[in-house]
Amino acid sequence: MKYLPINHRLFVENRARLSALLKKGSLALFNSNDIMPTNADGEMPFRQNNDLFYLSGVDQEESILIVFPDAKEEKHKAILFLKETNDEIAIWEGAKLSKKRALKVSGISTVYWLNEFEDVFKELLQETNTVYLNTNEHLRAKVVVETRDARFVKWFEKTYPMHKMEKSAPLTEQLRSVKSETEIELMRFACNITERGFRRVLEFVKPGVMEYEIEAELMHEFLSNRSAGHAYSPIIASGFNACVLHYIDNNQKCEDGDVILMDFGAEYANYASDMTRAIPVAGKFTRRQRAVYEAVLSVMKSATQLLVPGTLLKDYHLAVGKLMEEELVGLGLLTMKDIENQTEEMPAYKKYFMHGTSHFIGLDVHDVGDWEKPMQAGNVFTCEPGIYIREENLGIRLENDILVTQNGPMDLMSDIPIEVEEIEALMSQVTV
Repeated sequence: MKYLPINHRLFVENRARLSALLKKGSLALFNSNDIMPTNADGEMPFRQNNDLFYLSGVDQEESILIVFPDAKEEKHKAILFLKETNDEIAIWEGAKLSKKRALKVSGISTVYWLNEFEDVFKELLQETNTVYLNTNEHLRAKVVVETRDARFVKWFEKTYPMHKMEKSAPLTEQLRSVKSETEIELMRFACNITERGFRRVLEFVKPGVMEYEIEAELMHEFLSNRSAGHAYSPIIASGFNACVLHYIDNNQKCEDGDVILMDFGAEYANYASDMTRAIPVAGKFTRRQRAVYEAVLSVMKSATQLLVPGTLLKDYHLAVGKLMEEELVGLGLLTMKDIENQTEEMPAYKKYFMHGTSHFIGLDVHDVGDWEKPMQAGNVFTCEPGIYIREENLGIRLENDILVTQNGPMDLMSDIPIEVEEIEALMSQVTV
């Protein structure tokens, strides 16, 4: 892994928090993700199952974690099953976790090789009738391949039909939505790498540069600072492309007079950052571009202040819609008649601001969290209002990552340039 070692106390504490939520006498089991194939003998880069990583820190394939707080033997309260390493694997793939190294990473002293799993698992099931199994229940998930967890559920149902299954996803969703101090520091580190990338491209952008060249500059900075790369497919959208919300082709030339919308974020230790900025290709906004930019920034600043304990996301998004409505009227994009004729299902502002303002962020860029519960300290949300004017080839979105605290919102990206004057000053150092 490129990231620095994480103190295993984080994972010990996370397992303790999960244990407190499990039904008495039950155990919970978590599988690693698969390594997915490309073509021939090619493989996609491995990305660990977030719940397994959250509870163990183990970041390799073919791994199983069992959490069994009421096990009769102390050594079985937490167990890892790992792919057995050997000299040949080390030559071809690099060394895998040894039992000693697994203890240092996870804080788990009981480690078996994977070929011992079925025997040990059978023994453990003599002590319980209830097993928590993991599934992907994210609201936006579209699972079209069979995961390792899904295969395990099938195997378990067939092999142990008299045992009761429970879902662990609601529990890990509850836990992961509230970030610990260590997690916040990891996310802050990711944000700091993102800042370095942004400052780099401010010095690089000029008329005629290709969108993919900007993406390449970001990747250079990310890898140079221990990031595995982008936390999600980056959007480098100049001119009209900025009005396409999920534009990821990044293959057009940035023309003089255009604004570039850049939505990107570094990943660090599996934790995501998510930032959006809009900058003028030539280094200076036109009067109209600046007016739209300032309107978006005003909404962002006001929306950020609403990210406090007790706020309901539904009420929050309604309030942000009202803020945006006022700005769009001020820009001449909406009239009071538009406001009078709008419906609850389709507010007038949706013509120019068609997406939500905030989402949970953490081990996923769109992280798990309960959208019906009031915000609580430890939640981290994006704040990302935008205005997209297709007829003007202008799209502006601004986004930072915000930690909810008892003392008010804390911007994890507060050091990243966002004010018009600062952006233009930084760009003028190379564009003049």
